[in-house]
Amino acid sequence: MYKLILLFHENPAIPDLVERWSREFVPLADQLPGLQAVVVSHVEGGPAGPSDIRLIHELIFDDKDALTAAMQSAPGVQAGQGLVRLTQSAPRTVTLLFADHLQDKPRPDHKIAPPAFP
Repeated sequence: MYKLILLFHENPAIPDLVERWSREFVPLADQLPGLQAVVVSHVEGGPAGPSDIRLIHELIFDDKDALTAAMQSAPGVQAGQGLVRLTQSAPRTVTLLFADHLQDKPRPDHKIAPPAFP
């Protein structure tokens, strides 16, 4: 699997970022051909405290070629334009990343023995 990760940073220039993202970008991104799964995370912070990342939106495809084809398709171009419109007043509000994606489920019967101490 391969994914496009969008990290939306907190920005006072777009106080209604999450509302506008859900209204202006999500409907366009949901139309991407080959889209296999979507993961959305609303960030509350981290071990060190607050984070400037407000939202993580992951779009998962079968492979890198499928993601590339989706981005170059008419719906992909429209989604890209929607993202530009959403962030044009604050260009550094979103970071885009490409990542190879592996997902697995832990097996309850698989136990790792702790190391033996002398």
